[in-house]
Amino acid sequence: MLHASPSSFVILPALAKIVCEPGWKWQKREKPLQNYDLFYVWSGEGTVVRSGVPYQVGKGSCFLFRPGDHTSATHNPQKPLVLTYIHFDVTEEVTEIPAPYHELTETVEFEHLLARYVRLFLVQTYAAEEEGRLILKQLMIHLLRQDQVVPVERHVSNQLAEVIHEVANYVSQHPGAAHRVEDLAARAGLSPRYFSIKFKEITGSSVQSYVIRARIERAQHLLLYAGMNVTEVADALGYRDIFFFSRQFKQHTGKSPSEIR
Repeated sequence: MLHASPSSFVILPALAKIVCEPGWKWQKREKPLQNYDLFYVWSGEGTVVRSGVPYQVGKGSCFLFRPGDHTSATHNPQKPLVLTYIHFDVTEEVTEIPAPYHELTETVEFEHLLARYVRLFLVQTYAAEEEGRLILKQLMIHLLRQDQVVPVERHVSNQLAEVIHEVANYVSQHPGAAHRVEDLAARAGLSPRYFSIKFKEITGSSVQSYVIRARIERAQHLLLYAGMNVTEVADALGYRDIFFFSRQFKQHTGKSPSEIR
């Protein structure tokens, strides 16, 4: 679904956010599903069965049922399920389809999209179907990204990965600052040694290499588009030795700063 155009998504009238009644159950039908069904659990406890495989579900449980699936479900009446379900179809042939089941831990953005989608069709919103198709595409991309998480990040918490990426983003936004490992580690709330290890695992670069790359990338931009000369760029990015700057620049780009300008 990654390459399917939004216009190929067919919005179907079966959609809602519901609080399931204590005696609610989703009985298995003789005929399998005829379309896609995005099924998300906001809260509660229950069991969902997809094509004979049971899943214990709670907040963040998300299914993408496919045409041909047989489904059923029950829940704990003391902790009833709160669900969103969205049925849709795709007219194009699709090759990249999200996995049928995800346990989402970072749910805010995904839940916002779900709520927005359902709200579009509660009233006669102008251009609801056009926006709805775009939201469906965003939801599918979100799930596909979950499927593409690199193995190393599966071994660290989502929270730690988020913290490391935030620090990396901070470095990229402030390339001229004097970034000491100790200061960046403190920003992440980690010891310098542990921070350095996890930073390299998650970003693929050491802290020092990442800082240098951020400076050189910014230097290229300033030389090309800001009208600054080599001395001004070196000074702006914290280099006190223009010859060292030029040497480091050439090591990373293959050209001297004067050639870029």
